[in-house]
Amino acid sequence: MRSILLLFATAATAKVMDSLPAVPKGWAEVRQASPDDSVTLRVGLPQQHATALEQAVLEISTPGHPNYGMHMSRDQVRAYTAPTEQSVSSVVNWLSASGVKPSVNNDWITFTTNVKTANDLLSANFAWYQFENGGSPKLRTLSYSVPDELAGNIDLIQPTTRFGQLGAKKTTIFELQILEDEDEAAIKANVAIDAADCNTSRITPACLKSLYNIKYTASTEGNLVAFASYLEEYARYSDLQSFESQYLTEASGQNFTVELVNGGLNDQSSSDDSGEANLDVQYVLAISNPIPILEYSTGGRGPLVPTTDEPGPSSNEPYLEFLTYLLDQEDSTLPQTLSTSYGEEEQSVPADYALKVCNMFMQLGARGVSVLFSSGDSGPGDSCIRESDKAPYFQPSFPAGCPYVTSVGATYNVEPEQAVSFSSGGFSSLHAQPAWQADAVNAYLESIGDTYSAYFNASNRGFPDVAAQGSRFAVIDKGRSSLLSGTSASSPVFAGVVALLNAARKSQGQAPLGFLNPWLYNNSAALTDITSGYGSGCTGNSAFANGARWNATVGWDPVTGLGTPNFEKLLAAAAPGVENA
Repeated sequence: MRSILLLFATAATAKVMDSLPAVPKGWAEVRQASPDDSVTLRVGLPQQHATALEQAVLEISTPGHPNYGMHMSRDQVRAYTAPTEQSVSSVVNWLSASGVKPSVNNDWITFTTNVKTANDLLSANFAWYQFENGGSPKLRTLSYSVPDELAGNIDLIQPTTRFGQLGAKKTTIFELQILEDEDEAAIKANVAIDAADCNTSRITPACLKSLYNIKYTASTEGNLVAFASYLEEYARYSDLQSFESQYLTEASGQNFTVELVNGGLNDQSSSDDSGEANLDVQYVLAISNPIPILEYSTGGRGPLVPTTDEPGPSSNEPYLEFLTYLLDQEDSTLPQTLSTSYGEEEQSVPADYALKVCNMFMQLGARGVSVLFSSGDSGPGDSCIRESDKAPYFQPSFPAGCPYVTSVGATYNVEPEQAVSFSSGGFSSLHAQPAWQADAVNAYLESIGDTYSAYFNASNRGFPDVAAQGSRFAVIDKGRSSLLSGTSASSPVFAGVVALLNAARKSQGQAPLGFLNPWLYNNSAALTDITSGYGSGCTGNSAFANGARWNATVGWDPVTGLGTPNFEKLLAAAAPGVENA
């Protein structure tokens, strides 16, 4: 039996699942792997009822449908995502025949083996590769295959051909300015005087609550809002206490809890960057207090397909590990709202990986979790080069382009509020346009005619969905006052708004909003439409003489989406009868 199964893995009878034409730029082979080197791989299996789950999630999330708000339990979702018994048994038998002991978790199979066995199983040639700028060597192969008979039972195997390496942080912070002593003193002196007046030299909690008309105070009972931290960034308890005393005295004493995922840490004395994590917790708190806040600190980094703008080392976030952890949790422990301020180019992420991750965000929505992501900070794109053929092309963001997350763009100024130039948006290259945004997006497309039509796929998902302030946020980081800008700031602000809406619904005995987008597009009148400003990019590409820009316009646009929060109207739509007080 074993000899027969091994025969299936020969090149003549195996399907190539992925292959790289050469070692990625910037990488070099250090040495061939030893036959005894250990390697751990994860096999993603096709879900038996993926299409039915997608339909069910849309029904649960669409206002007016009889199933609206009827979110699923963990076990109900797993029943949809379970692979066939034949898929599981065929892969398990294949691995077992080579002496491998696999671990099965619904649609994932994990196994650890040695390099010799992995090479035999996958027609691979694992070796140790090193990035030219340093970092830990990585055990990778330039191609891998599976037996033809198994190809239909396997979606992907990770990590294999994807070269990733620790390196520069890839948050969506556009700018961080550490204030000099005199500037810090001036801000402290002015906070109590004019904070609610939204002095645009810096944004504070009082300013945001005033601008977005937020007066509601939620109950703490049964409510939870969370944010995700990656890349060794950790929110700091001492900085949050200082932030509360300086900008948010009504929340004094409130702290956050931390859950560690995939080897993540909670290093309160780390010398690494902490601006992103501090920004997240401080502005989730600024809007949603006193709702309890949870930080998920996830270790490890996801796979990277090197591109012109992200040539390595890898700074892709390990969404797969985080989402696997989150989807395994008991229903009662999940947050109702989750904000993430990390992202990268969509084309830098393997398509099979990106699609699998998006499916997992959909599963969270099915369980009643509202998932929000920063849209990115490069307008239509940075280099605006499509890696497959080096043609000029706009660069959508991941995971912001996934239709099952709510993508948040950025604004600045207040009278009027305008799109800020770094706010990313555009159209996914992977995901088709969902029905719930067709009317809004198609109206925009009609208004621009053929403008830029060669550089994006107009039939695909448009993003962002909404926006919020994103420029010059007052943050305490490592004991110093800083001003941070980026859609990194916008996502926690909008997540705080959603957390309040979910709490208001709970006070009425209603289910949380869950997957937000169908509800948002159905209630676009509850958002303030942003009609001036633009998102710009592509300045280094000769195809765009003066760069390229998306303009903010009447209705949806790929800079600010449907607009910014009007909390009074959003509250009336989400929880009619609950007072904004």
